[in-house]
Amino acid sequence: MTAWSPTVLTRVMLAVAVFLSAFPLYWMLVIASRTNADAVAVPPPFLPGGNLGENIVAVLNNEDAKFLLGLTNSFVVASVVTVSVVVISTLAGFSFANLSFKGRNALLVLVLLTMAVPLQQMGVVPLYRLMVSLEWTGTLKAVILPYLLNGFGVFLMTQYTRQAVPMELVEAARVDGAATLRIWWNVVLPAVRPGMAVLGINTFMLMWNDFMWPLIVLTPDNPTVQIAITSLNARFSTNYTLIFAGTALSIIPLIAVFVAFGRQIVGGLMEGAVKA
Repeated sequence: MTAWSPTVLTRVMLAVAVFLSAFPLYWMLVIASRTNADAVAVPPPFLPGGNLGENIVAVLNNEDAKFLLGLTNSFVVASVVTVSVVVISTLAGFSFANLSFKGRNALLVLVLLTMAVPLQQMGVVPLYRLMVSLEWTGTLKAVILPYLLNGFGVFLMTQYTRQAVPMELVEAARVDGAATLRIWWNVVLPAVRPGMAVLGINTFMLMWNDFMWPLIVLTPDNPTVQIAITSLNARFSTNYTLIFAGTALSIIPLIAVFVAFGRQIVGGLMEGAVKA
């Protein structure tokens, strides 16, 4: 089997894709390391300045933004929701893919129907009223509770489990005397780790970047990181350097999550390729 050699056009298209993907990050660092006057200058600067450390300190010391608290709150919310979604979706995916019970197909269709409804937009009023009645407004519980279960996650793990875990493997484990939870823990989980990693990264990123619901149910004294970034604006002007510096700080956890779980995805894909 000979290796495929990329053409010149392929290399050019890859270089363009890399440039378009990386330039916004580079531009963020340029503005974050400059003064606000440089950010609105024409023509704009294209090289980083020397004010990055000063701007980061200004972000962290901004009393209106409460940036460190926002980072902590976002990490707690994203982590709890990610763990819940991955565990529940993996259990549900195993049930729909490898277990037989009455109403299985109807329940799966119901899960798929929930994906067709924009719950965040249509359910914002009843959800807010529920949080008010529970007296949870202004607390992280109000941000966490509506997202503990994800229809897309259930669907994704159902499809992935069907491909990664043959029924013969489950039946062999039952013959050996393994209970259902033991099969899920020892047989299913090792096989679906790449799917769990994809779902975990996607869920963590969505929760980290969520803006509308935290803005509705949280107060400025207890923000998430996205709300804290918007609070970096001055009252009558926009401080681009602080906003970009805060944005640069806010993407560090996302990069760490991609580095940590990206290996699981690549390892799973390579393992599947070798088996194929």
